[in-house]
Amino acid sequence: MLNLILSFVSCFLITWLIVRYGSQVCRLSLDWDIHSVQKNHSRPIPRIGGLAIVLATGITCMIGAVFGGNPRAETMLLLSASALPFASGLLEDLTKCISPRARLLSALVGALAGTWLLNAVIIRVDLPLIDKALLFSPFAVAFTCIFVAGLSNAVNIIDGMNGLSSGASILIFASIGYVAHDAGDWFVMSVALTMIGAILGFVVWNYPIASVFIGDGGAYFVGFVMAELLVSLVVRHPDVCAWYAASVAVYPLFETVFSIYRRRFLKGCAVSQPDDLHLHTLIYKRVTRHSWIAANSRERANARTSVYLWLLSMISITPSTFFYKSPAVLFLAMIGFIAAYLLLYRRIVLFKTPRWIFPHQKHPVESATARETNNR
Repeated sequence: MLNLILSFVSCFLITWLIVRYGSQVCRLSLDWDIHSVQKNHSRPIPRIGGLAIVLATGITCMIGAVFGGNPRAETMLLLSASALPFASGLLEDLTKCISPRARLLSALVGALAGTWLLNAVIIRVDLPLIDKALLFSPFAVAFTCIFVAGLSNAVNIIDGMNGLSSGASILIFASIGYVAHDAGDWFVMSVALTMIGAILGFVVWNYPIASVFIGDGGAYFVGFVMAELLVSLVVRHPDVCAWYAASVAVYPLFETVFSIYRRRFLKGCAVSQPDDLHLHTLIYKRVTRHSWIAANSRERANARTSVYLWLLSMISITPSTFFYKSPAVLFLAMIGFIAAYLLLYRRIVLFKTPRWIFPHQKHPVESATARETNNR
């Protein structure tokens, strides 16, 4: 609990400094692009909130090692491995000229460092044929690096609305902390609690009204640490089903896979080309902007969108947390989430959004028809 409180207070104060003085000290920290397809804010906002999360995590780990008995060596090794992915993302936040390929490569190098420093290499996925292939060390290392880099990038992809990636990450870290506590893994649990506190300290300034963004640096750091903790749980505890790592993080992972499929095979464009067809963007444009509760506020509509995705992610996170030893439950949790995601996506794209998704208001099409009738 010391980790959670200390990281929360540290991140809260550091983020306040960024919000208060960031634009004055470094104008490069501001996100001036408010018109591109993936932007949903109306004013320039600092996008280096990830720096506060990293600094708070480092401070907490060092102080916690002295007063709380945190496993200092492993924690410092984890932070060292995450340095390159975070640095590449932070440079993108400041310069806007680091390509997606360069950032992904940085995440792969960081993941490779993690396999060496933490001995965190996936050697089983609880599927016989693949498990045999994983006995070949180079393949196991490559598989691990792809998973870690992929999840790091995935958290960045879902970072499109106020509090969306942060809230989803808190839910996933809470699950990781629970499983680690149940398995008796103090290292994983302490880092998970530290991340929850740090992200919460940031979220206060990011949700519902954003005064700061987590940025690519923060998203890559959060995703990298999340992936390394999931790999560590699977590697260090044979009773933790390997499918848990994919099931609990299926929302960012599937969002990435689906985005690749949509861009490459449906639109025939580059995978790295941004678009406004993510599920969170569609919900924002076709659901929350029509809600009475956000009728006069772009920011409130933005924040309300995140709630839908948090609830959707719980379809897989909740059963994965309490049945992390059961392959059958984990498989059904993943299938359930994917089915719900695709069904909701299809309904919104076809302008057949379910009525229940518009609380406290009639369906926007019906509302528009009623307004026309009254005007006559």
